[in-house]
Amino acid sequence: MKELKDRVAVVTGASTGIGRSVAVECGRAGMRVVLASQNPERLAAAVDEVRATRASAIGVPTDVSDRAAVEQLAEATLREFGAVHLLVNNAGVYAPGYSWETPLEEWEWVVGVNLWGPLYAIRAFMPHLLAQPEAHIVNVSSTGGLMTTPVQGPYTSSKHALVGLSKGLKADLVIKGANVGVTVVCPGMVATNIISQMQTTGPGGEPRPRAELAPEVREIWNVMSTLTNAGIPADDVGPMVLEAVRENRFWLLPNGEQFFDVFDAELGELKAGL
Repeated sequence: MKELKDRVAVVTGASTGIGRSVAVECGRAGMRVVLASQNPERLAAAVDEVRATRASAIGVPTDVSDRAAVEQLAEATLREFGAVHLLVNNAGVYAPGYSWETPLEEWEWVVGVNLWGPLYAIRAFMPHLLAQPEAHIVNVSSTGGLMTTPVQGPYTSSKHALVGLSKGLKADLVIKGANVGVTVVCPGMVATNIISQMQTTGPGGEPRPRAELAPEVREIWNVMSTLTNAGIPADDVGPMVLEAVRENRFWLLPNGEQFFDVFDAELGELKAGL
């Protein structure tokens, strides 16, 4: 989708991190932007930031794991702007722990946001994307969707599934003969607050109690937090995403190659110390 000016973008998980960066970059490109997030205060601040680029923007509080809420997001988009051309499924959450010890409620929460959320959005927005001369879908997965990492069962399972969904979606759209591109983003080390939000946000948007984790699990969590904080700025990713959209590129791995090397080294040191 080479032409972005005056077109309509919808970005979920848009109040912080990569989602906020993409939304702001869409505004800079002259797009009209719909920002979705579960946190109203952070969402309002992100909308103001997009509007500061002189773009038209609205915020729609949305829990993407709720199908009805996602359908309402689509309705709000069409009501405000009359069309949609770019859908960015970015909202994502994380819960550490051994797969068999992680509460089922947290499994359902992580899979609900990371996998069902994009699927609900694709189903809600696809008829309107297909109605355009050209359109694009971006699914934000993770390098955790390409490699196995320990004590992240819900996260890596859902992110692997999102990569598979993206591959299947691209094939379906080719068969359909639709001019709708697909990009799957698998970030490596990017400085976002997905790790720190584990302490403040959980199922239903409620604060989570401090998790009782085994020492080795908490140590891996600390490694992940260190790697995340040392990553490239989230602001760097928005321009990369829009470049991939313009070029109709399927794969985008912001800082992904470095993640594989560094994580393997950090994990090797951790195992040696256990």
